[in-house]
Amino acid sequence: MNDYCTYVGLDAHKKEISVAVFFSGESTPLESKIVNDARSVRRLVRRVLAKSGDSVLFCYEAGPLGYTLYRRVLAAGGACQVVAPSLIPKKPGNRVKTDRRDARELGSLLRAGLLTEVEPPTEEEESIRNLCRCRESVKRDLRRCRNRLNHFLLRLGFSYVDGSKWTLKHYQWIRGVSFDHEADRLVFSQYLFSVEQLEEQLRSLDRHLARFAEQEPYREPVARLRCFRGIDTVTAITIVSELYQFGRFLKPRQLMSFLGLTPSEHSSGDSRRPGSITKCGNAHVRRVMIEAGWHYQHRPAVGVALRKRRQGQPEHIISIADQAQQRLHDRFWRLTLKGKPKNKAVTAVARELAGFIWAALYAPCPVASP
Repeated sequence: MNDYCTYVGLDAHKKEISVAVFFSGESTPLESKIVNDARSVRRLVRRVLAKSGDSVLFCYEAGPLGYTLYRRVLAAGGACQVVAPSLIPKKPGNRVKTDRRDARELGSLLRAGLLTEVEPPTEEEESIRNLCRCRESVKRDLRRCRNRLNHFLLRLGFSYVDGSKWTLKHYQWIRGVSFDHEADRLVFSQYLFSVEQLEEQLRSLDRHLARFAEQEPYREPVARLRCFRGIDTVTAITIVSELYQFGRFLKPRQLMSFLGLTPSEHSSGDSRRPGSITKCGNAHVRRVMIEAGWHYQHRPAVGVALRKRRQGQPEHIISIADQAQQRLHDRFWRLTLKGKPKNKAVTAVARELAGFIWAALYAPCPVASP
C-alpha cells in the first residue's frame, strides 16, 4: 500500500462512475464523473497515470458489476483493488450518502489502508463459478415449479400419499390425473411442462459440470473432496469454483470465517453474549456445506457409491475423510443429546467439516520412508 502515491476511489454504477483522485500531498481530491464503458475507463486511467506516474492505485466496491471494471483498469495499465463492502468502516453519525461522497470516502480509506481487498477470480474461474450458480438457480426454479404443481393438484382434491414425491411412481400418478374442465387441463399441462423442462435443464447442467470436473485444474481437488461423505461432483466443483485460489486461506479458521460459519459475539466488560453465525461470507458454499453436514447424523460407514468415489485417491486423503466421518458424527449427536436443535448441530458440523476440507486440499502428502 505504501508503494503508491496516488489513490483513486471509484463509486461504480451501471451507467456512470464517480471518481475521486487523491494526489500525493493533497488532502482535497480531484472529483469527476465518467461513463461506465471501456473507452472512458481507459482514458481515465491513462490520464491519472500521466500525471502521477506508475504509483497509482484504484479501488471500487464489489457488487453487481462484478470484476469487469477491475479488468479494464488492469488492461489500461493501472493497479486496482476490489474491496469488500461489508468491511468498509462507517461513521455512525454520517446521514448523507451520495455517489460523490462514496467515491471520496473510498479514496480516503484506501490511502489510510483501512479497506479489505477481495481476491478477484480469473475469467476462467469466474466462468465455471457462473455455471455452478446457473445450476443453483435452475434447481431453485424447479423447486418452485414443483410446488406450484403440487398446490394446484391439492386445490382440486388430488393428493399423493403413496411414498416420496417426484419418483417414477409419483410421475405415473401425476400423468394419470384427469380433469373435468378444459381450463384445468391447460393449467396442468403448463405446470407439468415447466417441471419437465427444468428437470432436463438440470440434467444438462449436471453433465456439463461433471465434464469440467474431469478437466484441469479441477480434477484433483474435486476428486479429493468426493472422498468425503455427503460431497459428490456438483458439491465439490461448487466449493472449488466459489473458493478459487484456496491457498489464500493459511489456516482452517480463516476458511471457516470466510464462509460465515463462525459464531458472532457481542461482549462488553463482564458481559459476554455469543450469537448466531456471522453469515458474512460466501453464501453458496455455506449452503452446500450445511447440506453435506446433514449426512453426518448417520452412523459412520463407507457405502458402495462412496467406495467407488475413493478409488485411486491418496491414502492420507481417505484417512482424513474417515476421521471426519467419526468426529462429525460424534459431534452431531453430542450436541443433539445436550438439547441443541438439529439445525444448530448441523451448522457446527459444517464448520468443522470446513476444517477437514482445508486439510484434505492443502495438507502436504506424507513422504514414504525409504
